Amino acid sequence: MLELITKTLLGAIFISSLTFYTLSNKNKFEMTNKQKQVLLRVLASSFIVFLLEFFNADSFNKINDYISYPIGRWIRLVFYLIAYFVIGHDVLKKAFRGLRNKQVFDENFLMALATIGAFSLAIYKNSEYLEAIAVMLFYQIGELFQSYAVGKSRKSISNLMNIRPDYANIEVDGKIEQVSPDEVEKGSLIIVKPGEKVPIDGIVLAGASSLDTKAITGESLPKNIGVNDEITSGSINLTGLLKIKTTKGFEESTVSKILDLVENASSRKSKSEQFISKFASVYTPIVCYLALALAILPPFVRIIFMNLSGEWGTWFYRALTFLVISCPCALVVSIPLSFFAGLGGASKEGILIKGSNFLEALSKTACVVFDKTGTLTQGVFKVKEVHHNNIEQEKLIEYAAIAESASLHPISNSLKEAHGKEIDSSRVEDIKELTGNGITAKIDGKNVAVGNDKLMKLLGIDSILCHSLGTIIHMAIDGVYAGHIVISDIVKSSSKDSIKALRDFGIDKIVMLSGDGKSIADSVSESIGIKETYAELLPQDKVSKVEELLQSMPAKSKLVFVGDGINDAPVLTRADIGIAMGCIGSDAAIEAADVVLLDDDPIKISKAIKISKKCLNIVYQNIFFSIGIKILCLILGALGIASMWTAIFADVGVMILAVLNGIRAMYV
Repeated sequence: MLELITKTLLGAIFISSLTFYTLSNKNKFEMTNKQKQVLLRVLASSFIVFLLEFFNADSFNKINDYISYPIGRWIRLVFYLIAYFVIGHDVLKKAFRGLRNKQVFDENFLMALATIGAFSLAIYKNSEYLEAIAVMLFYQIGELFQSYAVGKSRKSISNLMNIRPDYANIEVDGKIEQVSPDEVEKGSLIIVKPGEKVPIDGIVLAGASSLDTKAITGESLPKNIGVNDEITSGSINLTGLLKIKTTKGFEESTVSKILDLVENASSRKSKSEQFISKFASVYTPIVCYLALALAILPPFVRIIFMNLSGEWGTWFYRALTFLVISCPCALVVSIPLSFFAGLGGASKEGILIKGSNFLEALSKTACVVFDKTGTLTQGVFKVKEVHHNNIEQEKLIEYAAIAESASLHPISNSLKEAHGKEIDSSRVEDIKELTGNGITAKIDGKNVAVGNDKLMKLLGIDSILCHSLGTIIHMAIDGVYAGHIVISDIVKSSSKDSIKALRDFGIDKIVMLSGDGKSIADSVSESIGIKETYAELLPQDKVSKVEELLQSMPAKSKLVFVGDGINDAPVLTRADIGIAMGCIGSDAAIEAADVVLLDDDPIKISKAIKISKKCLNIVYQNIFFSIGIKILCLILGALGIASMWTAIFADVGVMILAVLNGIRAMYV
């Protein structure tokens, strides 16, 4: 029965290997050249052993009848050794290199020692050599599977690395030349043709197009852009020709910062990974010494104290089985893989986490603190209401836009945007800016005043009190009050859902900090469901408030701060985890943050926490499962209950199951 199962298993391995190798050569199954070579060796070794299993020792012993010398067993051994070296020569080479470099205790040493020992025992007893080859064969299958799994989890990140532009088009004497992106200076004019990557951040001067921003933000729908729109490097131009004025150098562009974050993410290890590294460095030598003790001490005890035969072969076999079982591959491979898969899955969703330590910390989030402007709101002022007296609404906005035409203030820009027409600067003259109050100007021969209520009082004009929330712009024409315009920041459409999603995770401590007035801050927080709000805060006040919240936090729980502006950099650094908005956020905020949301959508915060929690659950599952099975099989191996086949399952089988489980971290 065992012989039939063995032949069936070897046949299945051979057929599967042949199928995968054929598909990989036809590019229907993505594998690297190194993985193909290992698969070819599995194919060759399993085929040799499969054939040898049809010829037992007696078949080879018949050769002795023709030669009159017991050479049959040695010919049989040579065939098995060929199969062994085909599948295991690289492991033997690594084990020898480790011995030479005095770095002995690793999985290669354990596999080499166990399989060479099993071969030696089989030669001594003139028994089967299959177990020794099976250990190496299944180990290589497990390693191949693990390598492929790492490649799959790395794929989303490697796709992200494809956003690196190869060149930039600049116009020289009416001709377009291709240059390296890092040669293009800030303020240069570049051309991006359809199908090309945008090499550097900038502003569109001419042209209109649709952009594929999926690699940057995770957003599948194309983004339409036109003249005066900001454009992000790493996007792919889909349709029209664009002329762009660069606003940054290549090293400061979005694409460079993203690539830097991704490349450095794996260097920041989580506490779980650090634990596994320390565990493996202590665990491996201990089990090697235990295996040595298992091979030597019981025979001595039997001979000296029990007056029995030592049964050296039995205990040597148990020690070899113990060694194979003890290999910590499942832990050493699956834990970093799980974190890597989590980082890859997050980046695919437009969430860049700067290291697995931050991914782990996110799972312990107990408090989320939001900045208001640019985080929960769009950070862009828009005209919300217009209240006018004895003048048309369009005329009131037109005069306000013309008066503010020379200003670059966000409020001025919102007035010009509301007007929506080209401004004739010849209509305005005698512009005077009264700092902190507003602007006076002469438009079409009329004296126009645009500003706050202080300006109206300064000019001796009675203004009308407005109860709407927002910034109130009062206007007077020829000394007569004409009305007022309400300008306010717009709450992001996903802000309310993001707060609800956080509460669904059991995070009840959600706080909003704002530099705006209390009425505006309270209005925003009430509309999206935040109960705790602090307004009229300076940057240093935000830091103080976060420190106060940190002191009230339970032990081992984490505080997350979400912000976007340059004034948020200090508090992003002070929080346990800082999350920055990547598109509209300042460079300082992105540098200070631990997590960057590439599309500025606050709903991604709950998604990042979900990815973190799932990843940590998988890590703990793998730790407990791997260690539990190892301990059980080690005990069974030491007692002689577990065979070498059990050892193969405990090593390779557990590793494959743990790796399969780890890959789940990529998908949320």
